[in-house]
Amino acid sequence: MTAEGRRLREAREAGTPWRRWGPYLSERQWGTVREDKGADGNAWAHFPHDQSKLRAYRWGEDGIAGISDDRQLLCFALTLWNGRDPILKERLFGLTNEQGNHGEDVKEYYYYLESTPTHSYMRALYKYPQAPYPYEELVTRNAERGYEEPEYELIDTGVFDDDRYFDVEIEYAKAAPEDLCIRVHATNRGPDAATLRLLPTLWFRNVWSWYDEAVKPNLHAEGGVVRVSGSEAGAFRPVRPRRAPAATARRPLRMGATARPRTTRAPADTAVPTPRLPTPSLRVERHMRRRVDRTRTETVTRTMNLLCAATPSRGTEVGMG
Repeated sequence: MTAEGRRLREAREAGTPWRRWGPYLSERQWGTVREDKGADGNAWAHFPHDQSKLRAYRWGEDGIAGISDDRQLLCFALTLWNGRDPILKERLFGLTNEQGNHGEDVKEYYYYLESTPTHSYMRALYKYPQAPYPYEELVTRNAERGYEEPEYELIDTGVFDDDRYFDVEIEYAKAAPEDLCIRVHATNRGPDAATLRLLPTLWFRNVWSWYDEAVKPNLHAEGGVVRVSGSEAGAFRPVRPRRAPAATARRPLRMGATARPRTTRAPADTAVPTPRLPTPSLRVERHMRRRVDRTRTETVTRTMNLLCAATPSRGTEVGMG
């Protein structure tokens, strides 16, 4: 039986919480009806991306290639900054239902590459431009387009020209159900040196502002590590191993329960699938995007024609949401 097979059996028969931590952090919480607190009934437009850096979510959290416990109380994700963006890249950017010419849409390039059934190993990839992220351009250009036109995508803005972007890969491996090793590897795909700041971020979902007697959890520095306490998710301490020699410099950040011994290596049977899948290329993305745009335009046009033909007396009122 494989190591992953043993984990599955332990989870099924003994109730070992191998699945307690996993990729449960939302891709986006903004722009969803879940966060609507408005009185006008316009749920889809109530919480755009621009508000996500100013307001606390009520029912969930979001992040880039992040993880959380199965109740999404304690969250971990990667924050990035290229030194040129006006804001930190904490979450995926996109358009709300009213901003996009085909409805709501995330304008990013990210890939979930591998994951075992118990999430004992996970790997994801995010492509981060080195140029300032074109937030306003994406909103404005998509607003100018109609139903029959293709969407204006991030790759159309030119921020990926000459491959001036970073491939940011994040891996998670579990040494135990609540002992996680996290490794981040960034690659500059461009021709010149460029700045990238990586900020691994640990935070709580806000579940205390809505109730008078709720207990607010705590993050505090202690002995060179950040200790997590006061949460129903449990008490944890993220541990970064001491700097390794150059030949083995890619050592992981570790997040483990406080009751566990402080170690720096995962056991030999920690699931790391081989061979690894190829890293997606934006050259392939450009080719596929042209194919998708042609298909989407043909489909929208054909559907509009069918709808208008079915209701000839009210053809000018036909729309697609």
